[in-house]
Amino acid sequence: MQSILVSACLLGEAVRYNGGDNRCDHALLQRWLDEGRVVPVCPEVAGGLPTPRPPAEITRSGGGRAVLDGEARVLAVDGRDVTEQFLRGAERALAHAQAMGIRVAVLKEGSPSCGTGAIYDGSFSGTKVTGVGVTAACLAQAGVRVFSEHQLADAARLLEQLERAPGEKAEP
Repeated sequence: MQSILVSACLLGEAVRYNGGDNRCDHALLQRWLDEGRVVPVCPEVAGGLPTPRPPAEITRSGGGRAVLDGEARVLAVDGRDVTEQFLRGAERALAHAQAMGIRVAVLKEGSPSCGTGAIYDGSFSGTKVTGVGVTAACLAQAGVRVFSEHQLADAARLLEQLERAPGEKAEP
């Protein structure tokens, strides 16, 4: 049975920048928890940031991929550069996924670490742009399929394909 890397805030852990969570009570997530296949991760905490902490955003276009390439930084609203903590957290999440053979992750949309399709634009104005967070980019670059909490059905379909008997053909 495949394990799934899941943002800890989606599991009700109080690890968000403001000390809260983003609990997701979706039936699929609950089923995976009941099956013991969920592996929680908060890259920001794993990278050494405290809870609570000032909100942070990626400074330029290109999102998490640009941060991984050294072309963008992650700054907290107070101006502190937290890029190294975000990179360290992404590396730890990836190492954990690789050690456990995890091929699917469900991450929190909008997060500068975990966003899978939308992140904030770096202006701290509440404006979202198309892009991925640092950890989402790191995992995807290594071949882990990344989904948001709004794509649980898609993640479930991929898990089913990955768990098919060796003789069965998976859909593309």
